[in-house]
Amino acid sequence: MGGRVQKSILNAKVNMLFYFLSLFLAFYSRKIFLDCLGAEFIGLNGTLGNILGYLNLAELGISSCISYFLFKPLQTDNREEIGEIMSVFGYLYRVIGRIILIAGIVVSLSFPWVFGHTELGLGIVYFSFFSILGSSLIGYFINYRQIILAADQKKYVVTAYMQTANLLKIALQIVLAYTYKNLYLWVAVEFVFGLIGCILLNWRINKVYPWLRTDKGRGRELLKKYPDILKNTKQIFVHRIKDFILGKSDELFIFAFVSLKMVAYYGNYTIIVTRVGQFFSSVLDSISAGIGNLVAEGDHENMMKVFWEATTIRHFVAGFLCFAIYHFIEPFITLWLGAEYILDREILVLLIMTIYINSSRGVVDMYNHAHGLYGDVWAAWTELAINVSVTLVAGYFWGIAGILTGKLASMCTIVLLWKPYYLFRDGLHLPYANYWLGVSRNYMVSAVSFVAAHFLLKLVPMDGSSSFLAWILFCVTGQTIYLLINLTLIMLCCKGAKDSLNRIRKRSL
Repeated sequence: MGGRVQKSILNAKVNMLFYFLSLFLAFYSRKIFLDCLGAEFIGLNGTLGNILGYLNLAELGISSCISYFLFKPLQTDNREEIGEIMSVFGYLYRVIGRIILIAGIVVSLSFPWVFGHTELGLGIVYFSFFSILGSSLIGYFINYRQIILAADQKKYVVTAYMQTANLLKIALQIVLAYTYKNLYLWVAVEFVFGLIGCILLNWRINKVYPWLRTDKGRGRELLKKYPDILKNTKQIFVHRIKDFILGKSDELFIFAFVSLKMVAYYGNYTIIVTRVGQFFSSVLDSISAGIGNLVAEGDHENMMKVFWEATTIRHFVAGFLCFAIYHFIEPFITLWLGAEYILDREILVLLIMTIYINSSRGVVDMYNHAHGLYGDVWAAWTELAINVSVTLVAGYFWGIAGILTGKLASMCTIVLLWKPYYLFRDGLHLPYANYWLGVSRNYMVSAVSFVAAHFLLKLVPMDGSSSFLAWILFCVTGQTIYLLINLTLIMLCCKGAKDSLNRIRKRSL
């Protein structure tokens, strides 16, 4: 157990380090690239990246499926089975890579019509697109083996190598953009560093797993030995398609029912929420492979102990995020962009409700994945159908608030009610009531903490929108009040809280 915790902590530390480094460099580099290379070129790369994102839909499900099948052989150190599964993965990725390559070539035939109006010229359009496409295909044809590191709780190795290459790439691009202002040189660096990162990571994989041998040529034959891989992949594919559609639908519905201007207004909120959420996700998601290994061990008592620890931590983070966003996002936007960009308060309330569900759902999702529970394909289609049908009605009458209502309706039905039931029935084999007897305490504690801290913060004579310094002090004051109340209630009421505290104490000794 100690090794699993150590690896999870190391994954979290490395993720946090590169998160802050990337965040700083992203804001700094964007201004330089805009000034030196032009907004049209940066917009072109963003557009081409989105096109490639749609082409990469062909992959949805395979990497998640393979990581599930690797948990058990990694736990038992069955090297022969690991090699066979990785060979199947290499074969499937080779097929997908070829599909994406062909699709990319076909899509590129439309560029003279799609980008014919650009002042940059079709030369840089094609050079950029095929450089981005080439960088992506490296992962399918060469760099697919990195999945074993993630499944073996060594994701920090992937993060360290790939993110270091990425940071060095951006630093060099900054220098070259400022010095030469050459678009082709900027794109070439993008591709070369992707290749360098891949070569170094594969060298590292050979060091960590010198015994690992994969044969993509045998992958098709070995696939018959592991028929569940294709079965699970098809199931996961449906769930990921649903997530992709729902993730991209908000802006489209807002454009359809409200206006293009409100898409930008809502985007200001989601940019902040996404950035803050990414920080916590980089820490919380680091235990995913550990959960898979834990389930593979089969120690049910320890499995449930970790389940409640992780659930309480997730709800703590969800409550922390929601309190912060509800109270501090409006004064921040006022200082950043102006008071005219503030949306109605009812939109903010609905937004933090979706944030709470998304932030707290992770443990159930991880345990479902660790048990290979993706057979509820109907649930994906049902969630999508509920979301779209409610949104079409509510969005027409209430705009953005109605669109968020559609999202909440589908999440409450599937994420809150069905997914835990599916896990406890088919994975943990425990009464469903056990889940709600435990998790209802977390919901209650978060709600009471939010309301109590909200009214106490109102008594503090501070204006968080007068200056950025005042906003920082306002944030610190508000979050301190919330944390004092929330942590006290968690320790008194929530399952897994004392186990988490004991684990922290042991770590500090």
